[in-house]
Amino acid sequence: MDSAPNASRPESDDEIELLLRYLQLARDALLWKLEGVGEYDVRRPLTATGSNLLGIVKHVASTEYGYLTECLGRDGGISTPWMAEDAPANADMWATASESRADIIALYRRVWASDDAVVRELGLEAVGVVPWWSESSVTVRRLIIHMIAETHRHAGHADILREQIDGAAGMRAAAMNLPAGDAEWWRDYSRRVESAARAAAEAAGETVGQPVAE
Repeated sequence: MDSAPNASRPESDDEIELLLRYLQLARDALLWKLEGVGEYDVRRPLTATGSNLLGIVKHVASTEYGYLTECLGRDGGISTPWMAEDAPANADMWATASESRADIIALYRRVWASDDAVVRELGLEAVGVVPWWSESSVTVRRLIIHMIAETHRHAGHADILREQIDGAAGMRAAAMNLPAGDAEWWRDYSRRVESAARAAAEAAGETVGQPVAE
């Protein structure tokens, strides 16, 4: 693995900072989904596969550290024992009672510092090894783009989970990206979506049950 810094870096520092900016937007959006949620709601499973808000943050923090520090041959001094080969399945996807919200958020922020420093040190053309990928080596550029995609994906998951808890929704605090409708507007909108779905199902010869209660 050649993860040495590239002294002749053909890419500009602007590209590195642009990619890190988009990654940070995703990180901030994900953490925002924890704000104002009680201890039970931030941890409880909200899908049949156990998806939960704090577990998503724990998972993303651990995964990002793996890709952007460990796979690049660096050690940021961060321990993620739930990612070990002998750890129980899905141990990174939920928080135990002894793992506090503050500790997991602090872990994530330490990961940010470690990963950003490694990316800036090595440059985008440096290569690392991802043992669970088929390629023999991958560039820093590809790894950071992978983490941008993964973090935004999980921020979307968290958005849906949060809406199930208390109805709160939005892309991020500074850009909600939602129509400015009141509660009645959203109820009417939901009815229109439901009506269209039922009409399409009827046209396809499907039988549907009662709509989800408002």
